[in-house]
Amino acid sequence: MKKLFLLAIAVISFSVSSNAQDIKFGFKGGVNFATLNGDDVNDNLDGRTGYHIGAVLQVSLAETIALQPELLYSAQGIEDTDIDYLNLPVLVKLKFAKIFSVEAGPQFGFVVNDDFEVGDPESFDFSGAVGAGVEFGPFFGQLRYNFGFTDVIDNVEAKNSAFQISVGYYIF
Repeated sequence: MKKLFLLAIAVISFSVSSNAQDIKFGFKGGVNFATLNGDDVNDNLDGRTGYHIGAVLQVSLAETIALQPELLYSAQGIEDTDIDYLNLPVLVKLKFAKIFSVEAGPQFGFVVNDDFEVGDPESFDFSGAVGAGVEFGPFFGQLRYNFGFTDVIDNVEAKNSAFQISVGYYIF
């Protein structure tokens, strides 16, 4: 897990150093509509409305393609069971019509806070992310769906799922 995190940081660092003229850095935040999905999850459970906040980096690889790593604090889980993560999505972003984009890629999550009363959540969450966005100068908005590949609790089939709405601002 730590090796995977270090590899992601190395890829981001390499991208930053090789494309220094085409970089945008900023901050974003928004709302999460999170839940757990899987065979062992009761369909009557209510999802958790939480938030996410963090930093975003956009590194242009070509005129219409960019790499977008982010570092986000994200409040997820279900109504009575909070699981907060430090998420590192690393997305490929395809831009078109100058202001629109679509994005997809993996997300690596590390549990930083939980209130499980029975059992402990896994400390690492691997997810996929797909979304769309708009940019107006330094301002941007995004819609994203995150879907978990790993179980949240050992030996329980329950994966994270979150719909996110974000707004942000590039400071440079």
